[in-house]
Amino acid sequence: MALFDVLREQHGASLYSFVYEKVTPVPGDISCVDLGIRDSLLKDQIWNEIDTVINCAATTNFDERYDVALGINTLGPLHLLNFVKKCNNVKVLVHLSTAYVCGEDAGFIQEKPFRLGKAKKGTGMIDIDIEKKLVEEKLRKLHSEHAEESAVTSYMKDYGTERARMFGWPNTYVFTKAMGEMLLVHYNRDTVPLVIIRPTMVTSTYQEPFPGWIEGVRTIDGVVVGYAKGKLKHFPFNPQLIVDVIPADMVINALIMAMVEYANRSNTSEIIYHVGSSLRNPFTFSNLNELFFLYFTQNPLIDKEGKPIKVGKIKAFRSMATFRIYMAIRYSLPLKVFQYLAIIAGLFQKPYKDKYTALDRNLKRGMRLAELYEPYVFFKGIFDDTNSEKLQIAARETCSEADAFNFDPTSVNWEAYMMDVHFPGLVKYVLK
Repeated sequence: MALFDVLREQHGASLYSFVYEKVTPVPGDISCVDLGIRDSLLKDQIWNEIDTVINCAATTNFDERYDVALGINTLGPLHLLNFVKKCNNVKVLVHLSTAYVCGEDAGFIQEKPFRLGKAKKGTGMIDIDIEKKLVEEKLRKLHSEHAEESAVTSYMKDYGTERARMFGWPNTYVFTKAMGEMLLVHYNRDTVPLVIIRPTMVTSTYQEPFPGWIEGVRTIDGVVVGYAKGKLKHFPFNPQLIVDVIPADMVINALIMAMVEYANRSNTSEIIYHVGSSLRNPFTFSNLNELFFLYFTQNPLIDKEGKPIKVGKIKAFRSMATFRIYMAIRYSLPLKVFQYLAIIAGLFQKPYKDKYTALDRNLKRGMRLAELYEPYVFFKGIFDDTNSEKLQIAARETCSEADAFNFDPTSVNWEAYMMDVHFPGLVKYVLK
């Protein structure tokens, strides 16, 4: 795996022995009580030896099944907290969240915790126990009706989105992550020193372990990948708005420094860190559009026939309403006319049917992508990072190696990073 190439070069054939000196993997399931660990001797060993806990477990799909997301993103942190409370020497619990637990808030978004049950929309309260029971009831009903697993998955995805929007969050992912934070803060009650890291849109590594590494398509990169493949010519976004991106290694550096800083404090109340760039080094969608046009014009992808894929600048639509109207007139209507005329002419046989199905599938895929990203391409919030800035200052004063754990967004030249690091990394590790 490319991520470990640096260690592989350093340790050669002894890499695995080196890793196993440092790491002891323990199978478990965060959606279960005691993390699914049944061996009582193993649990006792963990409770006696562990002093630092980092929770990175999550499902990050925007439209994940509600039962899955609730189990991992919401109940998982509570299960972990209850497990950590049994640790005799624990110094700090670090929970990796997302800045977008704020929903679609605008303006200056502070590094503050959620109050248990507080909805984003309306005056109602979120009862997480009721959410859990509703999911269990829906699943029982679906299984009693002998629904196909694909139908169960589809229903639970839609149900998650419905519940999220009802309470004021745009998708299942950020809704369940927000509820996870609520449970952590409420049930911790200053028992365990708690750090919550909220990164913005995480992109490829800036420096460590090497520039450009990324795994899978993350956040806004879905748009970049679709564009590079020549499949995305129109998209809803406001060019003047900020796309708040932060390299992955900066998130990890912030997490490590927060862990060290907070483990050495006597204060047990929670602290939240936004790790992003919108406040101190803003980068706009207009900048992004210009740069990926420039990069993929100079370095086009090659199609299956060995020809370079030509790209143009994406046409921006400043609202979803205008985008939907355009797509309906430009694509949906002609597609329906094509289908209708083919049926009348008796030509709607397999070749035409296959062509129609492919075009219809591409259209739906494009609309789904636009709808998933809508909350982020029209996002009008700026993330306060006062706590993160204070952490950087404190780290420089107390840690001789602070420079090796850089997470200062002002140190990034976005044009150089995108052109020389991020886009090449996407091509190498995602579009390979």
